[in-house]
Amino acid sequence: MTTHLALLRGINVSGHNMMKMEALKTTLENIGFQNVQTYIQSGNVFVDTDEENAAAVGFKIKQEIFKTFGHEVPVVVIGKADLENCLRNNLFLKEKDIDMKKIYVAFVSIPLKSESINDLKMSQVKPDQAHIDENRIYIKYDVGAGKTKFDQKYIEKKLNVTATIRNWNTVTQLLKMYEERIQ
Repeated sequence: MTTHLALLRGINVSGHNMMKMEALKTTLENIGFQNVQTYIQSGNVFVDTDEENAAAVGFKIKQEIFKTFGHEVPVVVIGKADLENCLRNNLFLKEKDIDMKKIYVAFVSIPLKSESINDLKMSQVKPDQAHIDENRIYIKYDVGAGKTKFDQKYIEKKLNVTATIRNWNTVTQLLKMYEERIQ
């Protein structure tokens, strides 16, 4: 059995793509996922399955959400190592007096090269900052996530990927939950 974490993008945001987590949990259990667990209403779903391929898991979840709820929802599936790497490789955490409320991680659908940072054209979103680590983009917002154009739509357009962003508190909580599941 493999545990996957599916990050759903754009559900229960500003009245769009509304779905109750209990209904989503039941839907995923009905198609064979086991030990389904959600975290907050923004679409963080742990599933256990014999399927090891993360992309296949994401595709199955995406299809079932469309079939059941009628929502076209992008899904990025990650593993425990992705979250552990967030703690290890986020250079912003090394800064003195960092405001953790301005630290976010964008999880993207494919591994990126470090040169991909050039494709993001960060000069267009200054003073926000970012750095890339495989399929993660670490973000430090100058003012906050609600007042920037450096959002998932910007990232997707510049890099031609599917992306979903989580704040640092959510990232650390998801890792804690992952560790509790695997004990």
